[in-house]
Amino acid sequence: MSEFLDREGDAKYDKAYKETTPDILKAFGGFNDAVFAEEGREIPLKYRELIAYAVGLTTQCPYCIDAHSNNAVKAGATETELAETAWVSSAIRAGGSFTHGRLGFKFTGTHDHS
Repeated sequence: MSEFLDREGDAKYDKAYKETTPDILKAFGGFNDAVFAEEGREIPLKYRELIAYAVGLTTQCPYCIDAHSNNAVKAGATETELAETAWVSSAIRAGGSFTHGRLGFKFTGTHDHS
């Protein structure tokens, strides 16, 4: 999906949001600004950005990966912290597949030997 990412050009597609749901767009912008405010939160901005980066990696959103990896670095994250965040995200995604695999056994009854 990253081949679709165009930092400068993609903002023109916000026009549909602005024209059709401006109230929701404004509310979302305010919410996002509050979540990523530099001050006034218990979790430091660097860690909130690393969390967002991990979620972006997990959901495979190129926009989130771009924005939050860069914002994390601006907030003081190191290359090692980015790497460790990617590994944490990988472990969670793999763990999710592993544990959801149990549902295959459960739904099919193939493991019900009792």
